[in-house]
Amino acid sequence: MRKPYIVGITGGSASGKTLFLSRLLQSFDPGEVCLISQDNYYKPIDQQPLDEEGIENYDTPFSFDFDAYAEDIQKIQHGEHVFRQEYTFNNPAKTPQMLEFKPAPVVVVEGIFVLYSPKLTNLLDLKVFIDAKDYIKLKRRIVRDKVERGYDLDDVLYRYEKHVMPTYEKYIDPSKHDADLIIPNNDSFDNGLEMVKIFLKEKINNQPCI
Repeated sequence: MRKPYIVGITGGSASGKTLFLSRLLQSFDPGEVCLISQDNYYKPIDQQPLDEEGIENYDTPFSFDFDAYAEDIQKIQHGEHVFRQEYTFNNPAKTPQMLEFKPAPVVVVEGIFVLYSPKLTNLLDLKVFIDAKDYIKLKRRIVRDKVERGYDLDDVLYRYEKHVMPTYEKYIDPSKHDADLIIPNNDSFDNGLEMVKIFLKEKINNQPCI
């Protein structure tokens, strides 16, 4: 059995992590990489912290079940299959699917707080931070949440000002200093993507058995 190489990919909300991961996964065979997203480890809505207006704040570290996330990563490390119900961002039009995570030579752990909890960082072999300017992230967030998820624009802007940016400044931006690689994504992440692809292919080809 091969020891999986575990990569953590993080960055602020709307920094481009999802597109980066999509492009990265296209470069590998399906069985070579297992992607486990932090988004599927939100706590139930009745356990979400509230802001001063009584609105659920999904953009804090306390919104996630890090114990379950770390436990599932460790199961995959040991060759187990993991099943987890998809989180649909409270979208009533979307039916959640049952997700299956299979062991693979490379395991990618993705989310805004991947470098926040030692329960996760202690499992990572490589830490990658996707970075972008604040105004660019705001534009991307508006497109994603209003157009793709159907959220009200006022709600999107409120959450960005009251939840997203304070969390980024307090928790996420400082974690940048713990990353092994910072990839700027204001216009393009192509150079950084190519570096990660080449590095991971080399890891797969030279992975020792345990």
